[in-house]
Order: sequence, then structure tokens, then C-alpha cells
Amino acid sequence: YRDGVFDNFRIMAFTEDEIVGHMRDIEQYFWSKRRPPLGIRNQIREGQRLERQSVELFMIRPDWKDPSVWHEEAIAKTNYVRSRGVWRVYWKRADGRWHPYPEKREVATLRAFLRLVEGVGRKARPTNGMRST
Repeated sequence: YRDGVFDNFRIMAFTEDEIVGHMRDIEQYFWSKRRPPLGIRNQIREGQRLERQSVELFMIRPDWKDPSVWHEEAIAKTNYVRSRGVWRVYWKRADGRWHPYPEKREVATLRAFLRLVEGVGRKARPTNGMRST
């Protein structure tokens, strides 16, 4: 890997139009359903990160010992594989690393990823020791 080149392929970041669309979809299909109630938003906040071809969703909470320090708690991550037109789905395990989600490793769209994550949040935790927070 050097200067954005990995295995002879340039890692292409999302375009500005894609970012606008992704942010709209994240709000409409995910945060609008999961946003913490107004009364506790000083205790928990939602967040997302778009980097290169990845979208990461997380919650931000204050440290229980020092409320002035805030920590991110991972919810889920997806990487867009532009050459195949698919989104790979990842969950952060207890080892602190991202692992493919065993029940659905790929989805066709970002909206499908958001629906999957929303559905997992409503049911029991995923299998294989994965956590959905």
C-alpha cells in the first residue's frame, strides 16, 4: 500500500454526491428510528464516519468515571466494493477488531445494510459471539 494504491488498485473514496446520499439514507433509514430520546442526549449520542469506501455507525457515551471524556461504541461497519457493487458487512467483536458478520456477509445496497443493522438491534444478539450494541 502506498499513496492510496493497494494491490495495483486505487482506493476510490465516495464522491460528494454519494456522501450526500449516504448521509440522507443513514438519517432516514437508521438514526430516525434509533436516535436516543431528547431527555438523554446529554448521555448518549449517535455518530457515523464515512472514510474512503467505508461507513461506520457508532454511539458516543461519556466515561462512567469521568463524564467529560466520551467514548465511541461501535454498532456496525460496511465497506463498499465498487468493482462488484456490493457492501460487505462487519461487526466489532470483543477483541476490538472488525469481523465479517456471519449471518449476512454482503448486501446489495447501503439501505439494505441499514435495514439489517436495524433488524439486528431489535432482536437477539447475532450468533458466533458477535455483538450488536
